[in-house]
Amino acid sequence: MGYSADAVQKKNILIVDDDHEFASRLREYLSSNEYDVSIESDASTALSRIRDDQPDLVILEVDLRGESGLTICKLSRKDFRGGLVLLSHRMDELDQVLGLDMGADDYIARTTAPRLILARCQAILRRAERLELSHNGHSDERLEFGDLIIDNTMREAWLDRQPIDLTSAEFDLLWLLSSHAGEVLTREEIFSQLRGIEYDGQDRSVDVRVSRIRPKVGDDPIHPRRIKTVRSKGYLFVGDVSP
Repeated sequence: MGYSADAVQKKNILIVDDDHEFASRLREYLSSNEYDVSIESDASTALSRIRDDQPDLVILEVDLRGESGLTICKLSRKDFRGGLVLLSHRMDELDQVLGLDMGADDYIARTTAPRLILARCQAILRRAERLELSHNGHSDERLEFGDLIIDNTMREAWLDRQPIDLTSAEFDLLWLLSSHAGEVLTREEIFSQLRGIEYDGQDRSVDVRVSRIRPKVGDDPIHPRRIKTVRSKGYLFVGDVSP
């Protein structure tokens, strides 16, 4: 049986949630917007399904019965490079920072309207498509800053010849900053480039990821020399760092 171009290009979304009514409503809405959506309600098998199915995007409930969604998020990032959105009733800033720290691309309130959840998911998927096009068009993209090497084709980085453990979102941010070495990038510019949506002035995901990247690239978190904070503006990646 043949398949249409639309069917081939349809993105796959996996909802991991043990609230069947909520998950079904969300699946129905996303499916009506031309996504291939499935549900996993068993937390114990969610991790293996994410790894095996490799969906384009995962919508993951934080407060699952039997296993924390945060744990699943962190463990899945070892093998899963697709988009990952966390849903939760808890919207405390610390909870959001922790979720992003675990490798999530976004952290959304469970009470958010389906159309807004859709918009946030679409932004993540668009970013992934832009990155893929960039990789296909520039097969030799590699930056070297002394002992720090960043390869955009392989999506890997090394420090002193040792691989750096970076989440997909952390690599995206590191590449964006390093490919603009010597330039100050505002939070608005960074947010727009990485998330595909306008910065709301409140989201701290960029700051969280910078704080995690700094020690990984050999920078001093207290007195950074490689990735500098420019007060009231944004961040500056310094290409030539003296010993």
